Amino acid sequence: MTTARERSELGAPRTIGVVGGGQLAWMLGCAAKQLGVELQVQTPNPDDPAVRVASGVVLAAVDDAAATARLAEPCTAVSFENEWLPLEALAPLVQQGVRFLPELDALRPLISKRAQRELLNRLHLPCPPWCPLEAVLSPAPTGSSRSLEAPEGPWDLPPLATNGPRLPAHLRFPVMAKASSGGYDGKGIVPITNQAELEALLATVVPQGWLLEEQVAFEQELALVACRDQQGRVACFPLVETHQTHQVCNWVLAPAPVNHAVEALARNVAASLLTALDYVGVLSIEFFYGPRGLQVNEIAPRTHNSGHYTIEACRSSQFDQQVRIVADLPMGSTEMVVPGALMVNLLGYEPVDGAAAAVDYGEQRQALAALADAHLHWYGKRSADPGRKLGHLTLLLQGTTVETRRGEAERRLAEVRSIWPQITPS
Repeated sequence: MTTARERSELGAPRTIGVVGGGQLAWMLGCAAKQLGVELQVQTPNPDDPAVRVASGVVLAAVDDAAATARLAEPCTAVSFENEWLPLEALAPLVQQGVRFLPELDALRPLISKRAQRELLNRLHLPCPPWCPLEAVLSPAPTGSSRSLEAPEGPWDLPPLATNGPRLPAHLRFPVMAKASSGGYDGKGIVPITNQAELEALLATVVPQGWLLEEQVAFEQELALVACRDQQGRVACFPLVETHQTHQVCNWVLAPAPVNHAVEALARNVAASLLTALDYVGVLSIEFFYGPRGLQVNEIAPRTHNSGHYTIEACRSSQFDQQVRIVADLPMGSTEMVVPGALMVNLLGYEPVDGAAAAVDYGEQRQALAALADAHLHWYGKRSADPGRKLGHLTLLLQGTTVETRRGEAERRLAEVRSIWPQITPS
C-alpha cells in the first residue's frame, strides 16, 4: 500500500489536511483548489464554510485526536485553522507517523499569551512589560527583575497579604489583564485602572490563567504575516496598519504608512521567531508602535485576519503560501501587485431576535460588490449574530504616496460604512 507522500511523488494530486472548518479553512480550501491540491477538513459542523470546498470531511470535534488520525490517513501533512489545540492528545499521532505543520513542538510556546511572553523574553524580542497575575500575590522585591518573566516551574504562593495584592515594581496602573488562552477579538481582556479593580479581578478568575501587562501608549497598531517553508526559507508580506474598534479589527491598510526601519525591525523579529522555533508554515505577529518603538502584542501561528488583503493585492496570498508550504510546493512571491489595499471586516449588526440570526444582508452585499475595485468575500455562515465576522471586503487603492493612499482609504472606508454600518456594542 502506497503512502500519501508516495502517491504525490507518483503524480497523484497532493492531499493535505486542516483541523477546523471556519472562514480561514474555507479560504485555505479555495487556494488549494487553485493550486491543484486536495484539502481534507476536520470539523464538527457540516454547515461550516470550509465544508463547501473540501475534497473530504471528517465530521468530528476539532479536539478529537482519533478523528485527526483519520483525517491524516490520505494526507502528506496536516495543519490547523487556529491554535487552540490538544497538544498532548496529538503527540502520540506523531509517533505513528502523522506529520503536523507547524510541528507540535513549534506550536507549544505559542498557544497561550503567557507562553508567548516567556518566549519573547528568552529571545530578547521587544514586548510590553508584564507579569503573571499571581505575581501580585507575592510581589518581587523592589529592583528585582524576577517578575519580568514567568517562572520555570509552578509557583508556591502564600495567601493574600492583609494589605492586599500589589503590582510588581516595574508595572503601574493602568494595566491590561489578559487571559492566557482562549481570548480573541477583545474577549479575555480586562483593563485594570486601580487597586479595587485588581482585587475584583482576583476574586473572579484563577490567577494562574491570566497575566498583567503595561497598557501601551501606542500611535499605531501594525501586523505582519510571515512564512517559513520546509527548507527553512523565510518570506514576509508587507507590514500593514490595523485599526481596532472595541478591540475587534475594523480595517487593515496595506502597506503600513511607516518608515523602512520599522518594517525592517518587524521582519527581523519574525525571522528570529520562525528560526528559533524551527517553525514551518504561516505565522502572524501583531505589533504596537509608539514612543517605546516596536513591541510585539500577540503572535498567531496561522493565517490571520490582517492578511486577508493578500488574496487580491499580492502575487501569492497568505492562504496560497500555507497550502504551498504544507504541500511542500515552492513558496510564491509575497510582493504587492497594486500600490495599496484596504480590507474592511463585515460584522453582523442586526439586533438579536429570532429572524435576525439568519439574515443574509443580500442587498448590502450586492451594493458592496458593485463598488469600484472591490472584492467581496462572504463566508456563508449560518447565523449572523451582532459582532460576528460574516465576511470582508478588499478595496484596491491606486494612490502612489503614503498621503494619497491614506486619503483614498478614508474615502473608500466612508463608502463602505454608508452601506455596511459599524457595529456599536451595547
